[in-house]
Amino acid sequence: KQSNLNAYISESINGIRVTQSFVREEENIRIFDNLSGAYRSSWLSAVRIVFLMGPFVQIISTATQVAVYALGIRWIISGFTLAGSVVTVGTLIAFTAYISRFWQPIQTLADFINSLLTAVSYVERIFETIDTPVTVCDAPDAKELPPITGKVEYKHINFSYDDGVKILDDINFTIQPGESVAIVGPTGAGKSTLVNLLSRFYNPDSGQILVDGNDIQQMTIHSLRTQMGVMMQDSFIFKGTIMDNIRYGNMNASDEQVIEAAKTVCAHDFIMQMEKGYQTEVNERGSRLSAGQRQLISFARALLADPRILILDEATSSIDTETEILLQRGLYKLLKGRTSFIIAHRLSTIKNCEIIFYVNHGKIIEAGSHYELMAQKGEYYKLYSSQFALL
Repeated sequence: KQSNLNAYISESINGIRVTQSFVREEENIRIFDNLSGAYRSSWLSAVRIVFLMGPFVQIISTATQVAVYALGIRWIISGFTLAGSVVTVGTLIAFTAYISRFWQPIQTLADFINSLLTAVSYVERIFETIDTPVTVCDAPDAKELPPITGKVEYKHINFSYDDGVKILDDINFTIQPGESVAIVGPTGAGKSTLVNLLSRFYNPDSGQILVDGNDIQQMTIHSLRTQMGVMMQDSFIFKGTIMDNIRYGNMNASDEQVIEAAKTVCAHDFIMQMEKGYQTEVNERGSRLSAGQRQLISFARALLADPRILILDEATSSIDTETEILLQRGLYKLLKGRTSFIIAHRLSTIKNCEIIFYVNHGKIIEAGSHYELMAQKGEYYKLYSSQFALL
């Protein structure tokens, strides 16, 4: 109950602007009252147990000692023998001391029963997380993936999530080292799933994905991902300095290498305008940075990691037009010599890709360069024309 309440409080604080925008304060208060009421009821139940158990143990302990004293005094007066020895005052005192020590652990347990109940609820949550089944793991005979050049092959790939709905249907293509591939299409077409299989966030239902001729399901996940870079739409920024966040891509990089990476992707100027430059502390999840600034930092981080395969999943979606123009120069250097997969709704960012896949209903409907697809006047042509007709 407490963890549910804490989670809701955190969510409400992080989403306060959305709550205010949709005038949801009263509804949120109602939900909070319900959660806090459930927590209060559970807490009071635990407190009642503590308050009842403590006095109960104390009463039993006191009653036991009174009974021992009464019986002991009677035995002393009557000269009663126990185990061949006469009961004396010393025997009585020693025995009552033992009885007192016997009840001490029980009294301590009663005092800490509330903490114990709280700990049990935490342990349940921990074990729920631990018991979550692992969907992707190394094969028993998995091998280390050797250094790659970046050739990628999809052979008859089929995939569906747990609901059984097919997301990808018989996907086949070959990408040569250093080629840049754009993947476009409507929402829910399977674009992100297509590249998530390459990163082994999931395994295909059937088919093979080969990197430099190696089946990635026969390679260790670590050796695969260390040679790949993935940048998502929501760029994650860790609490710490900007320098540390960029260096996360290569922990052995020098300050000069970090700065050079930032310059390449056009992040250097805005970083230097901050109060402490690269040593500026950013809040958790980079809340003091704009969405575009967070993405530029993630670009610099990826460049520093120097992956052979690079995946950009809507990575430029939150960058304004002026920043996008600057970023194109940095992206050219970032993508040069690397096999890259770019998922984008802003088609202006992918015009220069060697290959563009138009994906819909889990299939690659069209494939070719920008100019080839425009000449075909098919689905890509319609998408491109409709997007720029709005400008």
